[in-house]
Amino acid sequence: MTSNSAGGGAGTGPALDAEVVVVGAGPVGLLLAGELRLGGVDVVVLEERATPVEESRASTLHARTMEILDSRGLLERFGELPNQPRGHFGGIPLDLTLPGTPYPGQWKVEQPRTEKLLQEWATSLGARVRRGHTVRGLTDEGDHVVAEAEGPAGPVRLRAAYVVGCDGEHSTVRQSAGIALRGTDARHELLRADVDGIRIPDRRFERHEGGLAIAARRPDGVTRVMAHAYGMPPRERGGKAPEFTEVAEVWRTVTGEDISDGTPVWTNAFGDVNLQADSYRTGRVLLAGDAAHQQLPAGGQALNLGLQDAFNLGWKLALAVRGLAPDTLLDTYHAERHAAGRRILANIRTQAMLLLGGPEADGPRAVMTELIAQEAGVRRRFAGVISGLGVHYENGDGDIRTGEAAHPPPGAPFPVLSLSTADGGRTTSAALLREGRGLLLSLEAGDAGDAGSAGEQAEQAAAAAGPWKGRITYVSAAPDPVAPVYGPATGDGQPAVHGALFLVRPDGHVAWAGSGGSTDGLTEALHRWFGPPGTS
Repeated sequence: MTSNSAGGGAGTGPALDAEVVVVGAGPVGLLLAGELRLGGVDVVVLEERATPVEESRASTLHARTMEILDSRGLLERFGELPNQPRGHFGGIPLDLTLPGTPYPGQWKVEQPRTEKLLQEWATSLGARVRRGHTVRGLTDEGDHVVAEAEGPAGPVRLRAAYVVGCDGEHSTVRQSAGIALRGTDARHELLRADVDGIRIPDRRFERHEGGLAIAARRPDGVTRVMAHAYGMPPRERGGKAPEFTEVAEVWRTVTGEDISDGTPVWTNAFGDVNLQADSYRTGRVLLAGDAAHQQLPAGGQALNLGLQDAFNLGWKLALAVRGLAPDTLLDTYHAERHAAGRRILANIRTQAMLLLGGPEADGPRAVMTELIAQEAGVRRRFAGVISGLGVHYENGDGDIRTGEAAHPPPGAPFPVLSLSTADGGRTTSAALLREGRGLLLSLEAGDAGDAGSAGEQAEQAAAAAGPWKGRITYVSAAPDPVAPVYGPATGDGQPAVHGALFLVRPDGHVAWAGSGGSTDGLTEALHRWFGPPGTS
């Protein structure tokens, strides 16, 4: 790809076929497309597959992802989902519940359903999804990017202000942009299959003498099996799935059971690859999801990591495309998500050793089992990483939602609070983010008739945010008297966040927090995250 200067916003270049081209219509690409449409950006999604995925693949959503879906009103589309409060760390049982979220633990939904619902949402907002289009390469023309693809009717050239690669671990976008991967290639391999017509015991990370076995029977009677024979290296498969006979043979080697008379619905092989792109952005090309990082899909972290990439990027890219914020805002996408990805990949690398190591892993597993039992520090720390609730963008290592902070600090995800608004209505902090704008939330309204410093602070904050009106929603509300999310409750049972003022980004992370009547730093935070004041 020609590597020219990124230039300015979409309005400074030639006529465009789309303001943003997203490559890949998996969950990550579709969530990003919806976010861009919420931000008023014209977006086209190019997908190589002619039809949506049918294999179950990733089926776990974690607490932070559930909060993300809630903040866009998408959970209603999913309906009631099975919930499991316990997950695992490298096969060691781990309680994933943390305070301050209505979605503790992990939630189960098959990937085809996730993709279907996200596509319906994105297209209802105006995103255009073009299936059967294989992207062959990109050219950065300085003030725009040209994506070259092969479509059902022949070659296609699309000009866009930006291109985002959500096209998986073999990303053409990443390769065309010349972005390198660093880390370790797979050294072990697991075989996986969904099998109908077999009856075997459910197994949760059973370590046998010869390998690892996992089995779980679904309500529809299909059983998912996963097996690894200790020391089994990855095979070169040329992109093809393993034959079911191979899966059945490894299963028999590990467990002694014969499942060869079952009917395979889907087979898959994956390894403990641990690679991360050097940069999530080069000029007008960005990466998200597996295009940016490749990892063992331990406990569903891969899918959730990618969805959280898209949620961080969407609103920033929309502001940059519309010329409301400088192009440099996109650099914070790389800075924040690369650090988050690096931390999670280290977490997954450790899990891979505990899961796939032979007898040499028994000692480390015993140590980790003992550590995880330490509730206040270790257990909550691991649960924060896996659930996504522990992501702290200011310093990358915040111990979030442990009850130790006085209130959610800048960089932390703002908790989902039940609120009573000043006009007598009821809502939640997640619902206030539905339109994809920032939120200036005053929680001083609970003290009826209080005209003290908190009220003055709210008035000053509302006035300061006025020039960003189209990008920021101001709300005055009182948290319901429930168990505190951060710190101790006040005497009347209100959470400790009462009396504070928060600037919350469209992705639900705190951009600024103030209390005690001070609005110092608010204007700087508005500039940093929402661009200069003016017409929105």
